[in-house]
Parts: sequence; structure tokens; C-alpha cells
Amino acid sequence: MVGMQRADPLVVGRVIGDVVDPFVRRVPLRVGYASRDVANGCELRPSAIADQPRVEVGGPDMRTFYTLVMVDPDAPSPSDPSLREYLHCGRRRSRRQRGACGDFINLKTHRIISYMNSVSRRLTQITVIYYCRLVTDIPATTGVSFGTEVVCYESPRPVLGIHRLVFLLFQQLGRQTVYAPGWRQNFSTRDFAELYNLGSPVAAVYFNCQRESGTGGRRM
Repeated sequence: MVGMQRADPLVVGRVIGDVVDPFVRRVPLRVGYASRDVANGCELRPSAIADQPRVEVGGPDMRTFYTLVMVDPDAPSPSDPSLREYLHCGRRRSRRQRGACGDFINLKTHRIISYMNSVSRRLTQITVIYYCRLVTDIPATTGVSFGTEVVCYESPRPVLGIHRLVFLLFQQLGRQTVYAPGWRQNFSTRDFAELYNLGSPVAAVYFNCQRESGTGGRRM
């Protein structure tokens, strides 16, 4: 069992540990850019990922909905990831964001205030990671084009070192139960999943990226 965990590319790449806890993959997830499909640990340069990726999601049927998160846990550099995690994906909503059970995000304090059963309860302050994209309400057996992009895709352009770009898929409790966070940098996948009762991921894949002319650098 230990040997299998060590051979898991998500463990080797420290996606499990830095971004999420150990989980069991339960849903097929396929991610690809124009030039190639994404495989765990592969390398893509910024020019190859300028446009939004294709994402296909498996699952039982279209009555099941998923949230896709794309994050960079190495921002601004792998040796000093002070902006971990950076969110790179989602389509912005024009209205004021309101989460499940009346949760509001306060951008000044980065605190979430939850109003439940008419009693105001302050939750813990979120420590966030850099995220790149956030798409919700993706029906099973389809792709992200059928979902709601609540944080638009921001093409990763790392400057220092080799960055991991991680795609994580979560199963929602139902449709329209997940909402956009108020910021990209210092996003926390774990806290986000806990807030919306998403549980552990059902699938994940990641690739490495460095600046276009980069020839090496710190990976971890």
C-alpha cells in the first residue's frame, strides 16, 4: 500500500499534501490543450496553454453536478509560494456573490460570515492558495462548456521556477450550491471544499509549467 502511494504521481508531485489530502479517484477526468492532453507531471509552456483547456468529465448521469478548480500552489515561486494557492479558472457573476446557507465573503478581512438558523456565527479566517479557474454546475458525462464559469480562465505565466498547475474535480451536493470566492491569490482548496460540503476530490490531474525560455529551475 505504501509503495502504491509513493508511485502515485499526485503524491510524487506533492499535489496530495500541498493542495489536498489523500483521496480515491471515482470519476474520469480528461483535460487537454490544443497541442496535447494533460498527463500527470507533463510539461507545457505558456504559449501552449494561452487558451482555455478542453475538459471532459465522466460520472453516472447528467443529474450529478461537479465543480472544477484549477490552482497554482507554487505562486509566485516554488521556493517562496507566498501566494499559494492562486486560482486560475471561472465566469464572473455580475451580482453580489452569496454562498450556500447565506455565506458572504468579505474581501477586506478574508473572513466568511455565516448566517444559519438566524444566528450569526463567525468562521475561521481562510488561508488561501493561488487559483486559476473555477467552473461549477458541470453535468456528469459532459464538459466545462456545459457548466457555469464563475472565475474566468487566467492563462498561467510563471516567471520563477517550475510551477504545478492542478485541476481538481469535486462532486456537488446539487445544482447551484457552489459560488465564487472573492479573490484569486491565497485561495485554499481545502477550505473551499469544506465551506460548500464538497468532500474530497473525485479526480485530479496536474502539469508543470515554467517561463517560455526556461531551461530548469526549482520544482519544489
